[in-house]
Amino acid sequence: MRAGEAAAAADVTVKALRYYEECGLLSPGRAANGYRDYTAEDVRLAAEIRSLGALGLTPKETRPFLACLRAGHEAGDHCAESLAAYQQKIEALDLLVARLSHSREQLVRRRDAAARRGFPSATEPLKEPDEMLPKADPLPADLPAPVDDGAAAHLPGRTLPALSFTGTDGSDIRLDAVSGGRWVLFLYPLTGDPAADIPEGWNEIPGARGCSQEACSFRDQLDALRAEGVDRVLALSSDRADYQQALVDRLHLPYPMLSDPRLTLADELKLPTFEGNGQTLYRRLTLVLRGATIEHVFYPVFPPDTHADEVAQWFQNHRDA
Repeated sequence: MRAGEAAAAADVTVKALRYYEECGLLSPGRAANGYRDYTAEDVRLAAEIRSLGALGLTPKETRPFLACLRAGHEAGDHCAESLAAYQQKIEALDLLVARLSHSREQLVRRRDAAARRGFPSATEPLKEPDEMLPKADPLPADLPAPVDDGAAAHLPGRTLPALSFTGTDGSDIRLDAVSGGRWVLFLYPLTGDPAADIPEGWNEIPGARGCSQEACSFRDQLDALRAEGVDRVLALSSDRADYQQALVDRLHLPYPMLSDPRLTLADELKLPTFEGNGQTLYRRLTLVLRGATIEHVFYPVFPPDTHADEVAQWFQNHRDA
């Protein structure tokens, strides 16, 4: 059959047929007048190339499938070589997806970090209505309240050290250079894996439970805090960075979290810690800062799920301080 007829039968263009021939995928014969003479097998092969192309395979990547058809099989993927070609393409796509996902995450973090540095509000990510934001599970009503053991009494007036951490937004944050104005740094023990059970005995440790709830409270009060002149809100714990990122993603937290697994800030400022879940953890504590100077300390913090309301009220009462 002539090229036009073969192209129509295979649902491809004549130009595509020519390209397949240039790639060595088709070898039509020649009629007495010199025109190409396509057979039913050529049509079948061209249709196979088109079908696989719709799945993302290039014409050259279809060679194992065409060889399988030429060998007499009913389907081009009846041969082991075709299955190997499928797998190779899947692995290539997996790699591409991973690279694109990583690039997207980095772009989102940089965009959000740029927006928080004071770009016009049009560059800010769209905010979800409060009722649509994910919520942490309610806290048990019988949690033991921590007592003030005086472990934070030395902090007001102290200056933050020049420690740097990478935030979950991808920015490098040096604690003594966060802001020249007022800002908030809240410390919490850990969040861990939401799919895992709460560590045994965790509810019985005063002040341990409630990290996700506290994180949500600062998320929900962020606009109120900004209205009271708070430049930044940051969170810090000894949690692994990947756990913190999972928390940010799961609860849509609009502020960076900082990972300090070696408790370097605790060492510098002699911050209160406790032993739990087989490791040393920060006790829940919130610092109000003016520049790098600690202006006020909330310690102990309880209940954590309404703590941001308490902090916002403090700022409202100390506007002119």
